[in-house]
Amino acid sequence: MPHPLPFLFRPNSFAVAILGPLLGAIAMDAASAAEVKVFTARAIPISAPADATVVYLDDAGAIEERLSANLPANQDRAETIARQRLQAGGQALQRELATAWQGIADAWSLGITTLPAVVVDRRYIVYGEPDVAKAVAGGVALTDFETR
Repeated sequence: MPHPLPFLFRPNSFAVAILGPLLGAIAMDAASAAEVKVFTARAIPISAPADATVVYLDDAGAIEERLSANLPANQDRAETIARQRLQAGGQALQRELATAWQGIADAWSLGITTLPAVVVDRRYIVYGEPDVAKAVAGGVALTDFETR
């Protein structure tokens, strides 16, 4: 004969009324503690909390456009000017470029195919949802990297 469930695990209205909100709060707390990284482009408006990392995949191209703006047709002269611009930008420009290209490498390694893409704990990805909180809380098109 099966054993009856303990009081707290019986599906009654009291247990559901007490445990439902408690479990919901625990789930929300766990979701807020997750590492969230958003991959997008500057032209795509998103709503992201301050603790989410936002990676703009078009930043590398924008930096390169700034560096190559108004370069002369003469290749030797253009190369000299580009080097001067890189040196003038110093460590800050080098970090900016490295960060932009790292974001592209991260997106590629995760298999990002659509923007915006919200990645949670490098394990789950939600495509196409610009509201990051909504994507993390449930979202649509959830993919578990472990099953890919």
